[in-house]
Amino acid sequence: MPTLLILMVCGCLAVCWWSAARAAAERARSLGRRACETAGVQWLDDSVHAAGLRLRRRDDGWLGLERRFVFDYSEDGHDRHRGQLVLLGNRLVAFSGPGRAASVIPLH
Repeated sequence: MPTLLILMVCGCLAVCWWSAARAAAERARSLGRRACETAGVQWLDDSVHAAGLRLRRRDDGWLGLERRFVFDYSEDGHDRHRGQLVLLGNRLVAFSGPGRAASVIPLH
């Protein structure tokens, strides 16, 4: 009986981990798209890609997961540039990408 309980707990943790990762990816996708629209550049591939994951202390002192995502954009349709955004939980803590968007997107 305890084995079944351990398997159920592990399964629940895996589903929670997957759900949090998907929510972060959707948030990053939305922020990347909005940054490109704001800057007037073309957002390429209609996606973001997870590029890093680490533990980081949040403002309240607790540990949280910091996820780094990258996306590609083009200024004139012939070039390709890489943008990056970093989420700590659901909050944007760092952004690099299209210049005009960087000055408009709030980091908190």
